[in-house]
Amino acid sequence: MLAESSFVPETTSATTPGVDDQEPFTLLLPVYAGDRSDFLRRAFGSATVDQHLAPDAVVLVQDGPVGDELGATIADLAAGSAIPVQVLRLAHNVGLARALEEGLAVCGTEIVARADADDISLPHRFAVQLPLVRGGLDLVGSAITEFIDEERPGLVRVPPLTSEAIARYARFHDPFNHPSVVYRRSAVRAAGGYRELERMEDYWLFARMIAAGARTANIADSLVLYRVGAGAYGRRGGRQMLRTEIALQRHLRAIGFTSPAQRVRNLVLRGGYRLVPEALRRLTYRAMRRQDPGAPAAG
Repeated sequence: MLAESSFVPETTSATTPGVDDQEPFTLLLPVYAGDRSDFLRRAFGSATVDQHLAPDAVVLVQDGPVGDELGATIADLAAGSAIPVQVLRLAHNVGLARALEEGLAVCGTEIVARADADDISLPHRFAVQLPLVRGGLDLVGSAITEFIDEERPGLVRVPPLTSEAIARYARFHDPFNHPSVVYRRSAVRAAGGYRELERMEDYWLFARMIAAGARTANIADSLVLYRVGAGAYGRRGGRQMLRTEIALQRHLRAIGFTSPAQRVRNLVLRGGYRLVPEALRRLTYRAMRRQDPGAPAAG
Protein backbone atom coordinates (compact mmCIF):
# COMPACT_ATOMS: atom_id res chain seq x y z
CA MET A 1 0.00 0.00 0.00
CA LEU A 2 1.28 3.47 -0.85
CA ALA A 3 1.77 6.17 1.73
CA GLU A 4 0.23 8.73 -0.61
CA SER A 5 -2.48 8.55 -3.24
CA SER A 6 -1.53 8.30 -6.90
CA PHE A 7 -4.84 9.93 -7.85
CA VAL A 8 -4.62 13.53 -9.14
CA PRO A 9 -7.98 15.28 -8.67
CA GLU A 10 -9.55 17.53 -11.25
CA THR A 11 -10.33 20.06 -8.52
CA THR A 12 -7.92 20.91 -5.71
CA SER A 13 -7.76 23.50 -2.95
CA ALA A 14 -4.80 25.05 -4.74
CA THR A 15 -6.95 25.90 -7.76
CA THR A 16 -10.37 26.60 -6.23
CA PRO A 17 -10.96 30.14 -4.90
CA GLY A 18 -12.48 30.39 -1.44
CA VAL A 19 -11.67 26.83 -0.40
CA ASP A 20 -11.29 26.34 3.37
CA ASP A 21 -8.47 23.86 3.82
CA GLN A 22 -9.29 23.72 7.54
CA GLU A 23 -12.98 22.89 7.06
CA PRO A 24 -13.90 20.49 9.92
CA PHE A 25 -15.34 17.02 9.46
CA THR A 26 -17.23 14.43 11.46
CA LEU A 27 -16.74 10.68 11.63
CA LEU A 28 -20.07 8.83 11.33
CA LEU A 29 -19.88 5.34 12.85
CA PRO A 30 -22.94 3.07 13.23
CA VAL A 31 -22.91 0.19 15.73
CA TYR A 32 -25.50 -2.53 16.35
CA ALA A 33 -25.89 -5.57 18.59
CA GLY A 34 -24.12 -7.88 16.14
CA ASP A 35 -20.84 -5.96 16.31
CA ARG A 36 -17.91 -7.15 18.42
CA SER A 37 -16.34 -5.00 21.12
CA ASP A 38 -12.74 -5.76 20.13
CA PHE A 39 -13.42 -4.99 16.48
CA LEU A 40 -15.16 -1.73 17.45
CA ARG A 41 -12.21 -0.62 19.58
CA ARG A 42 -9.81 -1.27 16.71
CA ALA A 43 -12.06 0.47 14.18
CA PHE A 44 -12.62 3.51 16.40
CA GLY A 45 -8.94 3.92 17.24
CA SER A 46 -7.87 3.54 13.61
CA ALA A 47 -10.27 6.30 12.50
CA THR A 48 -9.41 8.72 15.33
CA VAL A 49 -6.21 8.24 17.36
CA ASP A 50 -4.17 6.70 14.54
CA GLN A 51 -5.08 9.24 11.84
CA HIS A 52 -2.57 11.77 10.56
CA LEU A 53 -5.59 14.06 10.09
CA ALA A 54 -8.10 13.29 12.81
CA PRO A 55 -11.82 14.12 12.65
CA ASP A 56 -13.09 17.09 14.63
CA ALA A 57 -16.01 15.13 16.07
CA VAL A 58 -17.50 11.64 16.11
CA VAL A 59 -21.16 10.69 15.88
CA LEU A 60 -21.56 7.09 17.01
CA VAL A 61 -25.04 5.75 16.26
CA GLN A 62 -26.09 2.85 18.48
CA ASP A 63 -28.73 1.18 16.35
CA GLY A 64 -31.00 -0.32 18.99
CA PRO A 65 -30.17 -2.16 22.24
CA VAL A 66 -26.76 -3.82 22.54
CA GLY A 67 -25.32 -6.26 25.07
CA ASP A 68 -23.56 -5.22 28.26
CA GLU A 69 -20.06 -5.71 26.88
CA LEU A 70 -20.64 -3.72 23.72
CA GLY A 71 -22.53 -1.04 25.63
CA ALA A 72 -19.63 -0.68 28.07
CA THR A 73 -17.18 -0.43 25.17
CA ILE A 74 -19.21 2.34 23.54
CA ALA A 75 -19.37 4.27 26.81
CA ASP A 76 -15.64 3.78 27.42
CA LEU A 77 -14.67 4.95 23.94
CA ALA A 78 -16.83 8.05 24.24
CA ALA A 79 -15.53 8.94 27.70
CA GLY A 80 -11.88 8.34 26.87
CA SER A 81 -11.71 10.03 23.47
CA ALA A 82 -9.76 13.25 23.02
CA ILE A 83 -12.16 13.99 20.14
CA PRO A 84 -15.73 14.91 21.15
CA VAL A 85 -18.02 11.90 20.72
CA GLN A 86 -21.80 12.10 20.55
CA VAL A 87 -23.47 8.75 21.13
CA LEU A 88 -26.88 8.66 19.50
CA ARG A 89 -28.81 5.77 21.03
CA LEU A 90 -31.82 4.60 19.04
CA ALA A 91 -34.52 2.84 21.03
CA HIS A 92 -35.01 0.14 18.37
CA ASN A 93 -32.88 -1.44 15.68
CA VAL A 94 -33.92 0.45 12.55
CA GLY A 95 -31.34 -0.81 10.03
CA LEU A 96 -28.36 0.84 8.42
CA ALA A 97 -30.14 3.33 6.16
CA ARG A 98 -32.27 4.88 8.91
CA ALA A 99 -29.42 4.74 11.43
CA LEU A 100 -27.19 6.70 9.06
CA GLU A 101 -29.97 9.19 8.37
CA GLU A 102 -30.41 9.74 12.10
CA GLY A 103 -26.66 10.18 12.47
CA LEU A 104 -26.37 12.62 9.58
CA ALA A 105 -29.12 14.72 11.12
CA VAL A 106 -26.99 15.43 14.20
CA CYS A 107 -23.61 15.81 12.48
CA GLY A 108 -22.49 19.38 13.07
CA THR A 109 -20.25 19.65 9.99
CA GLU A 110 -20.81 19.73 6.26
CA ILE A 111 -18.14 17.10 5.59
CA VAL A 112 -18.80 13.61 6.94
CA ALA A 113 -16.53 10.55 6.80
CA ARG A 114 -18.04 7.07 7.00
CA ALA A 115 -16.57 4.14 8.86
CA ASP A 116 -17.89 0.76 9.97
CA ALA A 117 -17.51 -0.84 13.37
CA ASP A 118 -15.34 -3.73 12.21
CA ASP A 119 -13.09 -2.19 9.54
CA ILE A 120 -9.73 -0.45 9.87
CA SER A 121 -8.94 2.98 8.43
CA LEU A 122 -5.27 3.29 7.47
CA PRO A 123 -3.45 6.20 9.15
CA HIS A 124 -3.22 8.40 6.04
CA ARG A 125 -6.82 7.87 4.94
CA PHE A 126 -8.30 11.25 5.88
CA ALA A 127 -5.10 13.15 5.04
CA VAL A 128 -5.59 11.89 1.47
CA GLN A 129 -9.37 12.27 1.17
CA LEU A 130 -10.12 15.51 3.01
CA PRO A 131 -8.15 17.85 0.72
CA LEU A 132 -10.18 16.54 -2.22
CA VAL A 133 -13.53 17.19 -0.54
CA ARG A 134 -12.37 20.52 0.84
CA GLY A 135 -11.21 21.33 -2.68
CA GLY A 136 -14.66 20.98 -4.21
CA LEU A 137 -15.61 17.32 -4.58
CA ASP A 138 -18.84 16.01 -3.08
CA LEU A 139 -18.05 12.30 -2.71
CA VAL A 140 -14.65 10.63 -2.46
CA GLY A 141 -14.03 6.93 -1.86
CA SER A 142 -11.05 4.63 -2.19
CA ALA A 143 -9.90 1.12 -2.86
CA ILE A 144 -10.24 -1.26 0.08
CA THR A 145 -8.40 -4.43 1.05
CA GLU A 146 -10.34 -7.46 2.24
CA PHE A 147 -8.96 -9.26 5.27
CA ILE A 148 -9.71 -11.88 7.86
CA ASP A 149 -6.35 -11.66 9.61
CA GLU A 150 -5.01 -8.09 9.74
CA GLU A 151 -1.49 -9.36 9.14
CA ARG A 152 -2.54 -11.23 5.99
CA PRO A 153 -4.50 -8.87 3.70
CA GLY A 154 -6.36 -10.35 0.76
CA LEU A 155 -8.15 -9.09 -2.33
CA VAL A 156 -7.83 -5.37 -3.10
CA ARG A 157 -11.08 -3.92 -4.45
CA VAL A 158 -10.18 -1.01 -6.72
CA PRO A 159 -13.14 1.11 -7.86
CA PRO A 160 -13.29 3.37 -10.95
CA LEU A 161 -11.33 6.57 -10.32
CA THR A 162 -12.59 9.48 -12.40
CA SER A 163 -16.07 10.99 -12.41
CA GLU A 164 -16.68 9.78 -15.98
CA ALA A 165 -15.59 6.21 -15.19
CA ILE A 166 -17.61 6.23 -11.96
CA ALA A 167 -20.80 7.34 -13.76
CA ARG A 168 -20.30 4.70 -16.47
CA TYR A 169 -19.51 1.90 -14.03
CA ALA A 170 -22.46 2.83 -11.78
CA ARG A 171 -24.93 1.65 -14.44
CA PHE A 172 -23.97 -1.94 -13.56
CA HIS A 173 -22.06 -1.97 -10.25
CA ASP A 174 -21.80 0.07 -7.07
CA PRO A 175 -18.93 2.46 -7.92
CA PHE A 176 -17.91 3.14 -4.30
CA ASN A 177 -16.76 1.05 -1.38
CA HIS A 178 -19.18 2.38 1.26
CA PRO A 179 -16.89 2.11 4.34
CA SER A 180 -14.31 4.24 2.53
CA VAL A 181 -16.37 7.27 1.54
CA VAL A 182 -16.17 10.89 2.64
CA TYR A 183 -18.96 13.16 1.42
CA ARG A 184 -20.69 16.49 1.77
CA ARG A 185 -23.89 16.32 3.74
CA SER A 186 -25.56 18.81 1.39
CA ALA A 187 -24.89 16.52 -1.61
CA VAL A 188 -26.38 13.55 0.26
CA ARG A 189 -29.41 15.65 1.18
CA ALA A 190 -29.81 16.94 -2.40
CA ALA A 191 -30.08 13.32 -3.58
CA GLY A 192 -32.72 12.47 -0.97
CA GLY A 193 -30.48 10.84 1.64
CA TYR A 194 -30.24 7.18 2.53
CA ARG A 195 -33.35 5.14 1.71
CA GLU A 196 -34.07 1.63 2.92
CA LEU A 197 -32.99 -1.06 0.46
CA GLU A 198 -31.47 -4.09 2.15
CA ARG A 199 -27.67 -4.25 1.62
CA MET A 200 -27.96 -1.86 -1.32
CA GLU A 201 -28.89 1.41 0.39
CA ASP A 202 -25.43 2.80 -0.40
CA TYR A 203 -25.56 1.93 -4.13
CA TRP A 204 -29.03 3.48 -4.39
CA LEU A 205 -27.81 6.66 -2.69
CA PHE A 206 -24.65 6.95 -4.80
CA ALA A 207 -26.61 6.47 -8.04
CA ARG A 208 -28.95 9.29 -7.06
CA MET A 209 -26.00 11.51 -6.09
CA ILE A 210 -24.38 10.92 -9.47
CA ALA A 211 -27.70 11.59 -11.23
CA ALA A 212 -28.03 14.83 -9.24
CA GLY A 213 -24.64 16.03 -10.46
CA ALA A 214 -22.42 15.25 -7.48
CA ARG A 215 -18.70 15.73 -8.16
CA THR A 216 -17.05 12.39 -7.48
CA ALA A 217 -13.70 10.59 -7.39
CA ASN A 218 -12.06 7.50 -5.98
CA ILE A 219 -8.53 6.99 -4.69
CA ALA A 220 -6.60 4.16 -6.34
CA ASP A 221 -4.73 3.28 -3.16
CA SER A 222 -6.35 1.14 -0.49
CA LEU A 223 -7.21 3.34 2.50
CA VAL A 224 -9.41 0.88 4.42
CA LEU A 225 -8.99 -2.72 5.53
CA TYR A 226 -12.39 -4.35 5.06
CA ARG A 227 -13.12 -7.26 7.36
CA VAL A 228 -14.62 -10.26 5.55
CA GLY A 229 -16.31 -12.63 7.97
CA ALA A 230 -17.82 -16.06 7.55
CA GLY A 231 -20.90 -16.05 5.36
CA ALA A 232 -19.97 -12.88 3.45
CA TYR A 233 -20.66 -14.49 0.08
CA GLY A 234 -23.75 -16.28 1.34
CA ARG A 235 -25.31 -12.95 2.30
CA ARG A 236 -24.95 -11.69 -1.26
CA GLY A 237 -27.35 -14.33 -2.54
CA GLY A 238 -30.77 -15.82 -1.94
CA ARG A 239 -34.33 -14.94 -2.80
CA GLN A 240 -34.45 -11.89 -0.52
CA MET A 241 -31.39 -10.42 -2.22
CA LEU A 242 -32.98 -11.17 -5.59
CA ARG A 243 -36.07 -9.22 -4.52
CA THR A 244 -33.84 -6.35 -3.42
CA GLU A 245 -31.98 -6.49 -6.73
CA ILE A 246 -35.24 -6.30 -8.67
CA ALA A 247 -36.32 -3.30 -6.58
CA LEU A 248 -32.97 -1.56 -7.15
CA GLN A 249 -33.17 -2.02 -10.90
CA ARG A 250 -36.75 -0.71 -10.91
CA HIS A 251 -35.61 2.38 -8.98
CA LEU A 252 -32.62 3.02 -11.25
CA ARG A 253 -34.78 2.81 -14.35
CA ALA A 254 -37.51 5.01 -12.82
CA ILE A 255 -35.10 7.94 -12.37
CA GLY A 256 -33.64 7.44 -15.84
CA PHE A 257 -30.27 6.32 -14.49
CA THR A 258 -30.30 3.17 -16.62
CA SER A 259 -31.69 2.49 -20.08
CA PRO A 260 -34.26 -0.26 -20.77
CA ALA A 261 -31.47 -2.42 -22.21
CA GLN A 262 -29.25 -1.84 -19.18
CA ARG A 263 -32.09 -2.75 -16.85
CA VAL A 264 -32.64 -6.06 -18.67
CA ARG A 265 -28.92 -6.79 -18.65
CA ASN A 266 -28.67 -6.05 -14.93
CA LEU A 267 -31.67 -8.18 -14.05
CA VAL A 268 -30.26 -11.12 -16.00
CA LEU A 269 -26.64 -10.86 -14.83
CA ARG A 270 -26.95 -9.34 -11.37
CA GLY A 271 -30.21 -11.14 -10.63
CA GLY A 272 -28.78 -14.45 -11.78
CA TYR A 273 -25.76 -13.92 -9.56
CA ARG A 274 -28.08 -13.89 -6.52
CA LEU A 275 -29.32 -17.41 -7.29
CA VAL A 276 -26.16 -19.32 -8.18
CA PRO A 277 -24.53 -21.61 -5.55
CA GLU A 278 -22.35 -19.79 -3.01
CA ALA A 279 -19.10 -21.35 -4.28
CA LEU A 280 -19.78 -20.08 -7.80
CA ARG A 281 -20.85 -16.71 -6.43
CA ARG A 282 -17.50 -16.39 -4.65
CA LEU A 283 -15.55 -17.18 -7.85
CA THR A 284 -17.68 -14.82 -9.94
CA TYR A 285 -17.38 -11.98 -7.45
CA ARG A 286 -13.60 -12.23 -7.19
CA ALA A 287 -13.26 -12.43 -10.97
CA MET A 288 -15.38 -9.28 -11.41
CA ARG A 289 -13.37 -7.39 -8.82
CA ARG A 290 -10.15 -8.21 -10.64
CA GLN A 291 -11.40 -6.69 -13.88
CA ASP A 292 -10.52 -3.12 -14.84
CA PRO A 293 -13.23 -1.04 -13.10
CA GLY A 294 -12.70 1.78 -15.54
CA ALA A 295 -13.57 -0.31 -18.58
CA PRO A 296 -16.81 0.67 -20.34
CA ALA A 297 -19.79 -1.45 -19.38
CA ALA A 298 -21.74 -3.10 -22.15
CA GLY A 299 -25.26 -1.90 -22.89
